[in-house]
Amino acid sequence: MNSRHVPLGLSLILTLSLALTSSAQTSHTATKADFERWMKQLSNWGRWGKDDQKGTVNLITAVKVKQAATLAKSGITVSMERPLNTETAADNGSPFTHTMTNTSENPVAGAYAMDRYEISYHGYGHTHMDALAHAFYEGKMFNGYSQNTVTKQGAAKNDITAYQNGIVTRGVIVDIPRLKGIPYMEPGAAIFVEDLEAWEKKTGVKIGSGDAVFVRTGRWARRAAKGAWNAGEILAGLHVSVVPWLKQRDVAILGGDGASDVMPSQVAGVSQPVHFLMLIALGSPLFDNCDLEAVAETANRLGRYEFMFTAAPMAVPGGTGSPLNPIAIF
Repeated sequence: MNSRHVPLGLSLILTLSLALTSSAQTSHTATKADFERWMKQLSNWGRWGKDDQKGTVNLITAVKVKQAATLAKSGITVSMERPLNTETAADNGSPFTHTMTNTSENPVAGAYAMDRYEISYHGYGHTHMDALAHAFYEGKMFNGYSQNTVTKQGAAKNDITAYQNGIVTRGVIVDIPRLKGIPYMEPGAAIFVEDLEAWEKKTGVKIGSGDAVFVRTGRWARRAAKGAWNAGEILAGLHVSVVPWLKQRDVAILGGDGASDVMPSQVAGVSQPVHFLMLIALGSPLFDNCDLEAVAETANRLGRYEFMFTAAPMAVPGGTGSPLNPIAIF
C-alpha cells in the first residue's frame, strides 16, 4: 500500500502499533549500561532509614502478616525445600555431609544417638536464603554498607540475623511451564514481564506489596527427566528487565527453583544482574533452589495460587544466608 493513500486514522494506528512492537522487542534486551542505570534508579537505600538491614522485608507489615494468615484455609502444608543432596553432581559441587558421631554401638550416656551436619549451602545444590551481605557492587552492599564489613569473622552488617524472627507473608506461585503448556523450561530460556502478567491474568492473582513471589521454571522436573547439568552455566530464569517491574510492585522476597537469573544472563559483562539488583539495589533477600514441584501441583489442584508463606532462617551471627525449609500453607 502506498503511504500517500493511507487514511490519517489508519496511519496513526499503524505508527502506534509499530512503536508498541518496537518497545516490546527492546524490553527483551538489556546492556551493562542499563544494569548500571537500574542500580541507581531502583535503589531502596535509605528508604527505611540509614541503619536499615532488612530491606524489602520491611514491606511485610503486621497488616500483611494478618492478611496472609487468612489464606490458610485448607490446612494443607507444602515444603518448598529440596531434600539435602549428599552426592556430588554436576549441579552440586558441595554435597551435604551427615556424620553419625554416636550410634547404637557407642551411645552417649548409654542412651543417645548423635550426629553432625556440614553444609556449604550457597550455589545450586541446596535450598537456601541469601541475606543482603551476600553480594557487593563497587565496594558496597545494600544501604551503602561497605563490603569491608564482611570479614573472616562474618558479616557485621546485613547478616542473616536481621530475619531471626521469621518471615510470614502472602506467597504467590508463578508457574511458567504451566502457563506455556510445557513440563519444564529448557536451560537458558528467559522469563519476561509479559509472562508474569499473563500468569496474573490466567490466575486472577495480582502480585503486590510485601509478597513473596516464587517463579517455577520446572528445573527439578527436567532434572528428574534428563539428569543433572551444570546449572551455574546454563539455567532458565528471569531476564533482568523484570526487576524494574518487581520494584514497581514492591515485592518483598523473590524465590525460584534456580538462582532467579536466566543463565547466561543475556547482559554482556554482567553474570547475575537479577541477583545484584535485588540484593544490593532493592535490598530483597532471595530464596534459591526451592523445589516448587509439589507447591505448583497443589496450587493447580486447589485452583489457588496464593498461600500463607513462612520461613525461619538459622540465626547465625555474621552469616551471609542460611539453608532453610520454606513452607506454603493453603
